Amino acid sequence: MSYFASAHRHTLRFNLASLGLPKASSLLASLTLASWALAGCQATEAQNKPIQTPDFGEHVIIMDPTMPAAEVQNKLDAIFKLQESNQFGPERYAVLFKPGVYHNKVRLGFYTQLLGLGQFPDDVMLQGGIQVEASWHDGDATQNFWRSVENLSVTPDNGTMQWAVSQASPLRRIHVRGNMLLDDNGGWSSGGFIADSLVDQQINSGTQQQWLTRNASIGSWTNENWNMVFVGVKNAPESKNWPTPPYTVVEQTPLVSEKPFLTIDGSGQYSVFVPALRKNTQGVSWQETHVPGAKLPLDKFYIAKAATDSAATLNAALDAGKHLLLTPGIYKLDAPVQVKNPDTVVLGLGIATLLPTAGNVALTVADVDGVKISGVLFDAGEKNSEVLLQVGDKKSATSHAQNPIALHDVFFRVGGAAVGNATHSVIINSNHVIGDNLWVWRGDHGNGIGWATNKTKHGIIVNGDNVTMYGLFVEHFHDYQTLWNGEYGEVYFYQSEAPYDVPDQQSWMNGSTNGYASYKVADHVQHHKAIGMGVYCFFDTNTSVKLHSAIEAPSGPDIHFDHITSVSLGGTGEITHVLNEQGERAYDKNYVSRMISQ
Repeated sequence: MSYFASAHRHTLRFNLASLGLPKASSLLASLTLASWALAGCQATEAQNKPIQTPDFGEHVIIMDPTMPAAEVQNKLDAIFKLQESNQFGPERYAVLFKPGVYHNKVRLGFYTQLLGLGQFPDDVMLQGGIQVEASWHDGDATQNFWRSVENLSVTPDNGTMQWAVSQASPLRRIHVRGNMLLDDNGGWSSGGFIADSLVDQQINSGTQQQWLTRNASIGSWTNENWNMVFVGVKNAPESKNWPTPPYTVVEQTPLVSEKPFLTIDGSGQYSVFVPALRKNTQGVSWQETHVPGAKLPLDKFYIAKAATDSAATLNAALDAGKHLLLTPGIYKLDAPVQVKNPDTVVLGLGIATLLPTAGNVALTVADVDGVKISGVLFDAGEKNSEVLLQVGDKKSATSHAQNPIALHDVFFRVGGAAVGNATHSVIINSNHVIGDNLWVWRGDHGNGIGWATNKTKHGIIVNGDNVTMYGLFVEHFHDYQTLWNGEYGEVYFYQSEAPYDVPDQQSWMNGSTNGYASYKVADHVQHHKAIGMGVYCFFDTNTSVKLHSAIEAPSGPDIHFDHITSVSLGGTGEITHVLNEQGERAYDKNYVSRMISQ
């Protein structure tokens, strides 16, 4: 092994078949073997230095390739049995796989995260596959939320990884050695998001209503419905005849930093890797020998636990200069968690959840450079909060262009688990913020649901300039769901549903206008761009309700909208126009209406 450790990683080539592993590109193979080799050398050097595993708590399960496959499988199956249909339960789990090969198949339920601990996805090889289906909901995957897989490779036992999900179910830094299927035997699904990933063969979107693929490399793509968006994707399908098929392709991703992730080295030392900012990119970030970024030792983090931590203890750790690692659980907060220091990382495991209990903000971010908030669900409490997440105290002229604030896999929920109230879910005041997969949801089913029960106004307000969103999902709020006041905003993929539960038209009027547009760009804004947008209605409590326009925006030479779709789901209600006064109506005789551009 010492020879491989000392060799340059780009020069390594070997036959994977000789190891009993599936074929992959020679570069990926090199990275994998070199990582294992280096890990072996590091382990040898550190064999006399015992490393104590951090105390992540009982809801973080660590798998080791030396464990018997049956033991690993039993643990995975036990979690799935608890979580398969546990849509609004309090349990949260993160399953961490140390580098190596696992002969297991994972069925993944609610509030469960699978995370490979290698430096590269192929350091953890899951030979058997990952499956998400919707048998618990009669094949309808439109409620398969709140789960994730990151930083590992998957070899499906039948050649196809099934990932029938909807919102808040991201895939990141994965290598699928085969095909992917995104539905469950023709049942509807309403996702989804995949980023920084390699799929060797075909992705079949099936009945998926919409999907965002960002910075990926795929073999091919088949099927479509309303809004399929590809940003910085190698081998994306052609889009020149939109909407036949409805593929929107942006060749390069203008500006993004990938999500931080937990990792381990050969000596057993844990750290969090924070990928660097990248500009004008296509394909995955991890096929280089040295991926740019910062490696933060775990001793720089405060490892939080929901059972024992409070706003006071979390703020004390932040004030001491620590980052936060939020282990799985529901953190009940009677005051805001305040992130004040630049470059602070707040990383949640297992869909860690922040729940304000006193009508307070759950988390605030000061107007400073480089903060990363990742893998967190904000859940509104019964007592109304004015806002759940606030980024920047107020609108300012401060630039973060060289080191943006980033929000990765950040989700918001008002009602569903219990009665919840929040006037706004997220307000972004800072400039140069990157949002990467946000689902902002006023609950439409579950507990505490009703027009006058889970009360809201806006889902998201953007006051900052140069804010960029990749994958913005905002649904069911009472007023404008998205209100954009800042200049030079850019959105790549937007999905929204009007509130289902409008009791009658008179209860939902914007002055003399029927309803509130889902996406509102303020009248004073002069520069804005949005690409690949879908706005839907389903007024199931009163089918005579109408929404005048899906999107409202000023006109001007630097206001651009491309590939916009409005849908009346099953013809249940009407969206009269797509953008301002333009576009045909979507209603029971014409479910789908489209506009190419403005």
